[in-house]
Amino acid sequence: MIAIIDYEAGNLTSVERALNYLGVSCKITAHAGEILASDRVIFPGVGAAGKSMEVIRLKKLDRVIHEVIQAHTPFLGICLGAQIVLGSSAEDDVACLGEISGKAKKFPSMGLKVPHMGWNNISIVRHHPVLHGIDPGAQFYFVHSYYPAPDRTRDVIATTTYGIEFASVIGKENVVATQFHPEKSGRYGLMLLKNFSEWDGTM
Repeated sequence: MIAIIDYEAGNLTSVERALNYLGVSCKITAHAGEILASDRVIFPGVGAAGKSMEVIRLKKLDRVIHEVIQAHTPFLGICLGAQIVLGSSAEDDVACLGEISGKAKKFPSMGLKVPHMGWNNISIVRHHPVLHGIDPGAQFYFVHSYYPAPDRTRDVIATTTYGIEFASVIGKENVVATQFHPEKSGRYGLMLLKNFSEWDGTM
């Protein structure tokens, strides 16, 4: 069973519907016991980093997520979830979970329309099981004003160009995170979620 972490934000049901479509057992929950007992965990983030981290800490979900990751349970962050796994975010200048070394940065003012919204390609820079079978040039759906910037290049799995080149998939050990929304990205997004549902957390 996959636990979808409920931190009082939207987009949870979109992920649930995508997993149900794939025939993957899942549950939206904020209950520590249920999350820790799950085979895999998804944090499908939307919203502002500061408010989200406030709720996460209030509900003690930061501790739960840390335990999940320490137990080597496969963990997937989506959109904001690709930012809050880092050490900090420039959005609200907030400390985040620190599971991957780095910072979420805002797109520079250089004539770009922000937020970055719509379909865009990813360029896979290193193999990862959740991207298995996904074609080069596959497009995914993005909605974001900030992007993950890991400190270590080895934590970058795929990149996307929108004015600048940024990390659009990051990962370390049993943690993987996408800046785009796989649940809104058609067949390639469903393929990624299916791959995650079968991933054992090893690289």
